[in-house]
Amino acid sequence: MNIIFKRIEIKDKNIVLGLFKKTAEKINKMNIDHWQYWKNPPIEKIKWVENGILNNEFFFIDNQNEENLGMVRILNEDLLYWGKQNKKAKYIHSLVVKEKYNGKGIGTKIINQIEGIAKKDNCSYLRLDADSKNSKLCSYYEKIGFKKVGTKELPLSVNNLYEKELK
Repeated sequence: MNIIFKRIEIKDKNIVLGLFKKTAEKINKMNIDHWQYWKNPPIEKIKWVENGILNNEFFFIDNQNEENLGMVRILNEDLLYWGKQNKKAKYIHSLVVKEKYNGKGIGTKIINQIEGIAKKDNCSYLRLDADSKNSKLCSYYEKIGFKKVGTKELPLSVNNLYEKELK
């Protein structure tokens, strides 16, 4: 399956917020207390989305038939979670795969494609974070080659920081 990244525009902000809300509801059904603030996001989260869209960091993820599979935010720097870093990296945030596509390996394909982009951009690392309460997600990232290198406490969550060295 081909994965196509399509830059999200500010006019699509409500679609992005809707994807976050649906994902929060899905996670809640799994009895995981993660991303629940997206059901009714505080203003700082809405601003975070707006800034990401305006900085060309949010992408819809489509397949070759132009069906939307979800979305992702890809950053060249992540001061909020990682602070200033010396080595060049790509940062993955807000990876959302729609529920009907879960369990089909699409998340791994998306991460692998972003890894390829990072390598072409001469990055040393691919980095991401996961809410420390979401043990299933944390295990998934470790299973696909990420190593936990720290934690970051924010007002709404405590996140494990993961990185994968690119060779």
